[in-house]
Amino acid sequence: MRTYSSNRKHGLNPSPDDLPPAKRVKHLKSVKKVHSKQQTLTQLHFCIDQTILKACSRCGLSFTKGVPDDEALHRAHCAQVQKGMEWGREEEKETIKAGVVQVKTSVKLKNGRKGRIICFPADVGGKVGNKLLALLQTINRSLSSPPLTPPVLQASKAYLFLLPQETASNREQIVGCVIAQRISEAMAIAEEPTASTAAPPTIDVGEGLFCYPIPLPTPLGIPRLFVTSTHRRQGIASHLLTAAADTMIYGCKVDPRKGEVAFTQPTRDGSRVMQKWGGGSVRIYEE
Repeated sequence: MRTYSSNRKHGLNPSPDDLPPAKRVKHLKSVKKVHSKQQTLTQLHFCIDQTILKACSRCGLSFTKGVPDDEALHRAHCAQVQKGMEWGREEEKETIKAGVVQVKTSVKLKNGRKGRIICFPADVGGKVGNKLLALLQTINRSLSSPPLTPPVLQASKAYLFLLPQETASNREQIVGCVIAQRISEAMAIAEEPTASTAAPPTIDVGEGLFCYPIPLPTPLGIPRLFVTSTHRRQGIASHLLTAAADTMIYGCKVDPRKGEVAFTQPTRDGSRVMQKWGGGSVRIYEE
């Protein structure tokens, strides 16, 4: 017995081969319509011998290739690390309200270009605060550092180096940033022991730096220092650090060569900058 007879008898759906020619054509057309409405699928291939995690050589950020959100985040971050963020008219309109002070003007760089340095409270709100928040997110991501806590921001000032854009002189780019805060103590960086002297106990703070574990009175701390990659080696970091040392504490200039300025655990590049700027006398402290 053929099964299609039983299917017809019990009202079940017959197979296309069991249908009359006219109904078989209608059935095939309806099947084609259903298939045409189905979403087109993409064949994926696994390549287990290659990683999809990519580290950018320009900005240092690791991101997942092929993930739109990751790639969009990388493009924005990479542009900001290389060229900086714009300081526009919206921020300039709020300078008085935000307590923005112009510290230095016509600051000449090694390449001959001139910029200016401004500072304001690091816990400021409004458009200036939003700009600083976005900038700190880029800096923390670049340095692999945690966000600064609200108490740290309340005790800090932000120093920005603004450089006129080459294509539009009435617009400026933030090409450098220093966050300076009031602190109370820090540790002196240990000197390399000689063959004739015994090495006192030290602690490793990273990047080849060791400190004596004895807290010393220190008034000024630098938890963040950043210069865009395309504007480095132009003296921007030194200008920002000097501005912070001269103006952070009202009526009192601090001297890094006397051990009055400390940094949090610096990166390799940051370590070279702080040692050169501070004459080897800067200190280290914990955030």
